[in-house]
Amino acid sequence: MVSEVPQRDPRARRRDEGAESGGFAELSSSPFRADRDRLVASPYFARLAGVTQVVSASGSALLHNRLTHSLKVAQVARSIAERIRSEPGVAALVADLGGCDPDVAEAAALGHDLGHPPFGHLGEQVLDRIARHRYGLADGFEGNAQTFRIVTTTEVGGPVPRGLNLTAATRASLLKYPWARLHRPKPHPSELPVPPRGAAEPPHAPGSGSAKFSAYSTELGELEACRAPFADRIDYWQQTVEASVMDLADDIAYAIHDLQDFHRIGVLQHASVAAELGHWLSGSAELAALPEAELVDHHRKPGRSLEHLRRRLHVKDAWIADAGAFADAVALVRTELVDELLGIPFDGSVEAEQATARFSARWTARLVGGVVVTPSPSPRTGHVTLEVAQWHEVQVLKFVHKRFVLQRPDLALHQRGQASLIVALVDALDAWLTDREEVSRLPRRLHDLVELAHAEYGALAGEAPELLVGATGEPVRGADAVRALARGRAVIDFVASLTDRQAAAMLDAISGRSEQPWSEPSVL
Repeated sequence: MVSEVPQRDPRARRRDEGAESGGFAELSSSPFRADRDRLVASPYFARLAGVTQVVSASGSALLHNRLTHSLKVAQVARSIAERIRSEPGVAALVADLGGCDPDVAEAAALGHDLGHPPFGHLGEQVLDRIARHRYGLADGFEGNAQTFRIVTTTEVGGPVPRGLNLTAATRASLLKYPWARLHRPKPHPSELPVPPRGAAEPPHAPGSGSAKFSAYSTELGELEACRAPFADRIDYWQQTVEASVMDLADDIAYAIHDLQDFHRIGVLQHASVAAELGHWLSGSAELAALPEAELVDHHRKPGRSLEHLRRRLHVKDAWIADAGAFADAVALVRTELVDELLGIPFDGSVEAEQATARFSARWTARLVGGVVVTPSPSPRTGHVTLEVAQWHEVQVLKFVHKRFVLQRPDLALHQRGQASLIVALVDALDAWLTDREEVSRLPRRLHDLVELAHAEYGALAGEAPELLVGATGEPVRGADAVRALARGRAVIDFVASLTDRQAAAMLDAISGRSEQPWSEPSVL
């Protein structure tokens, strides 16, 4: 057994490695730099090259995957961390809030997407439905919580038998939403007068918990331990400064680089984006007078979707939403994205490549330049946030991506097929697990995950039965019920650890469509 280490020091690791390290060599004497190196060395990090960012890249150099996205987020996060730590007047505030080490911020950015399953957010939604409805797992599935589970529990290639044994600061920096879906902490952030972003947006029905959260019931002890060093610095529901840096860097990278991708492959069209922004700019007064039902029922008419966004921001983010800043943001995006970037179709020429690079560099510098640190932020944001102008610009850039990429019918068609693939793969693996004649030939990794989950849920049943509830909220009792939960969590863990291509190839093999045995040692 590994021994526990006191957790009041943010540099402390959860377990004493000692002889357990098995010769695991560190390249740096800095504990936070070592965390960064451990994350980069993890096979879970390498697999992100095969996981969808928005659409499957299939080897395309023109589209980001989860790995290249994470590298971009890390660049932005480190830049923000170095800036706020060195600015006069800001550094002291950052230190009072618990500090901001650039290595921790970079590590958080590199690791923040480890838990994304095949096909990105689409896979996340499908696995969540399966976990709750098929297996009765109240926690369901959430990519952030899966990330935390990987670095603390299911990763087995580190210096200790379970997890990467990261420092408290780095583990805490991965908690974008530092609460569980249902149970902890108390009072649950969803019950606060102004709930934090993600906490009070139930994905299903009342009482089913938060849409976004960063720890399953099985990792609650890890969550509480890594948050302990910051207990007297920030509120229990707030991100650490380094987590806030990572969250903001993720938003900035998403707002810029996904638009850049879809311009490069010709999906983001000048005419449609120009019409939406242009109609709103020329008719904002008339659009503001329309009833909400008119905006929703005729959202495809230019300007209406953008007006709907403006109203929603004023309702959900009254702490910062400003009519003038919104109009300025729309005008700036119209000029720099629509007129300057989309105005020239991407043809692979030097001129087109340079224009795309200038757009990315200019906007990254502008948004990073708008970063501020505030001692008492709204619950809807972190201690590290953006100035009013830049905040609105990010919202408009993200709107363009959602409206003109994510809502395309051809993408929906593609994603429905991917959803069916995941459901079919889970069905096939579950049937294998319950086949008494074939269970002995399970993939070894799946077998090990079943044993791990059974031990975890068995321990919860004995030590914290209040945390062991099904999807209906009723307590889970009995050995058979525990085994069923463990089987469900293991199948979800297994499928979530695959790349897009691994998931498709495994389904082909298990359903008899493959002409040769499908084998990949890291999975089987």
